[in-house]
Amino acid sequence: MASALTFTHTVTERFLRYAVIDTQSDPASPTCPSTEKQKDLGALLVKELREMGIGDAHLDAHGYVYATIPPNTGKRVPVICFCAHMDTSPDCTGRDVRPQIVQNYRGGDIVLPADPTQVIRVADNPALKSQIGNNIVTTDGTTLLGADNKAGVAEIMDAAQFLLHNPQLKHGAIKILFTPDEEIGRGVDRVDLKKLGADFAYTIDGETAGNIEDETFSADGVTIVIEGVSTHPGFAKGRMEHAIKIAAAIVERLPKHTCSPETTEGKQGFLHPIALSGTLEKATLSLIVRDFTDEGLQEKEALLENIVKDVMKCFPRSSYRMDVKQQYRNMKQVIDRHPEIIDHAMEAIRRAGLTPVKTSIRGGTDGSRLSFMGLPCPNIFAGEHAFHSRTEWVSVQDMEAAVRAIVHLAMVCEERA
Repeated sequence: MASALTFTHTVTERFLRYAVIDTQSDPASPTCPSTEKQKDLGALLVKELREMGIGDAHLDAHGYVYATIPPNTGKRVPVICFCAHMDTSPDCTGRDVRPQIVQNYRGGDIVLPADPTQVIRVADNPALKSQIGNNIVTTDGTTLLGADNKAGVAEIMDAAQFLLHNPQLKHGAIKILFTPDEEIGRGVDRVDLKKLGADFAYTIDGETAGNIEDETFSADGVTIVIEGVSTHPGFAKGRMEHAIKIAAAIVERLPKHTCSPETTEGKQGFLHPIALSGTLEKATLSLIVRDFTDEGLQEKEALLENIVKDVMKCFPRSSYRMDVKQQYRNMKQVIDRHPEIIDHAMEAIRRAGLTPVKTSIRGGTDGSRLSFMGLPCPNIFAGEHAFHSRTEWVSVQDMEAAVRAIVHLAMVCEERA
């Protein structure tokens, strides 16, 4: 079936066009989108979608792009949505991105030209071993690339154009959704699911070609506020209880050889401090908690509170408050109730010429929250690697494979309806 379709791809040109637009999100901003510049990419995508002939493509006030590819079959087919996010991570600058293509990669480390200290090492990127002969897109070493998730955006756009130009390929209604602010955990805060009108969805935001991810971390955020005892430092003996030092003592007591991002892998969760600020009198410690089960989250939060209580015994006149906020939950709890969604994707990946691999994400996607909002939404590979860093990369061939998978997925859903 895969060989029956002849693809003329535009995905690489699209990706290079999108990558140079700065769409970095900002966790400190209260607005939606958190940065207006994300709308620059959104406006371009709407323009291109309308040029393809998608009349309802539009960018809303909150920075979301909606579009519909109409059905071309007489069957009643579930409405599917393909989703990707437009923003790039605040962890590394996305301004003045200068992509380069390493043609016909022959193996070995890739030294980035504008900063030779930035090296894409095979030791850190074992996926490079399967890329011999492929064309690798990187930056010049001064910025991230933005393959997370502009590769997914470009792949959905290329697949849309292919379907529209090949009306003999039968499919149901297909919704396209591009979101802002995914990287700061707000990617679906203002999405209008009623307007979207999809029965299920797929984010195109994964790593290795062939992978489909039906499981994510469950995630909580924890804020610990320490109220210390302030006195003049010249007369502090036996009186002062320093809030910053109390918070630092809590961090110091966290497990060192387990339960942290740098010591865990696979299905192991962690406690991870992400911010510490304050004064002598009051300090705030922020952490994220991750695990694949709700029970695992609760165990880690209990461990954390026991550490806090134990530390506070040494500071009897100080106090603390610990607040836990749910961020997202393991999408598998929802996806498992809709096995056909995964079956369709695995068949599409086979037809795209790849071996499908079902795997888990040590993180979350828009799909995690969409699933619990009533739109089951696993994650399909986009080919992005080493994201959130200056050594980020993606291969042209993996992006093209993702386009083929999206097209075949639309067809599989129609065939099996």
